[in-house]
Amino acid sequence: MAEVGDVTRFSRPDQLCCWAGLTPRHRESDTKVRRGRITKQGNRLVGWACIEAVQRIRGGPLLGIRVRLVDTRGSGVAKVACARKLLTLVYYGLRDGEIRCLTRKTA
Repeated sequence: MAEVGDVTRFSRPDQLCCWAGLTPRHRESDTKVRRGRITKQGNRLVGWACIEAVQRIRGGPLLGIRVRLVDTRGSGVAKVACARKLLTLVYYGLRDGEIRCLTRKTA
């Protein structure tokens, strides 16, 4: 939380993920589009902390994307995708004070 600071300066969670350097590189010229590896530009500490937190997760319904992607794309891509998902949840938690997808629905 100390590294992110005021979360209201980001209008969307995608901007926070880009600030942390967890988004893929995107180069576009006319009709040619090239997508590459993650940029690794931005705040290295936040990106590192998200990757480290994700490495300790062994699945679960919320961040099960890692388990599904390991077989098809590899463990590195799965870690980064899960770290982006985690950072998105952190964004909503800091902005709203709660993470709605984690609250239980009452009948």
